[in-house]
Amino acid sequence: MKALLLLGLVLLSVTVQGKVYERCELAKTLKAKGMDGYHGISLANWMCLAKAESNYNTQATNYNPGDKSTDYGIFQINSHYWCNDGKTPKAVNACGISCKALLQDDISQAVACAKRVVKDPQGIKAWVGWRNHCQNKDLKPYIHGCGV
Repeated sequence: MKALLLLGLVLLSVTVQGKVYERCELAKTLKAKGMDGYHGISLANWMCLAKAESNYNTQATNYNPGDKSTDYGIFQINSHYWCNDGKTPKAVNACGISCKALLQDDISQAVACAKRVVKDPQGIKAWVGWRNHCQNKDLKPYIHGCGV
């Protein structure tokens, strides 16, 4: 019985942790999902953004007390503008999805929403992490040796 309980706790912790991508694994996944060159944004820029925002973690969340919103997933997409978490005041939900969808190991919905974000006038500059860590930097190391 104790072994079963321990197994249950281990499985629960794995489920809650989510997927943390390896660098080249994410680069190949993003390329396969059409992110390289999407809206003029290189794959290296997307990789740097994901590293800066979530450290490649699909389960990353960050609460913003100022507007009571939360950033979700590998791209840290914000609940005030882009998704519905059921608790952010005056949320817009421009991607038309639940914020929980942005926390899945399968990042297809996160990619689709990120593509929607960069269509807005701010483009990739909508992400503070990209502005602070990636803008005007040599980003080749993010894809170097990945065969993409």
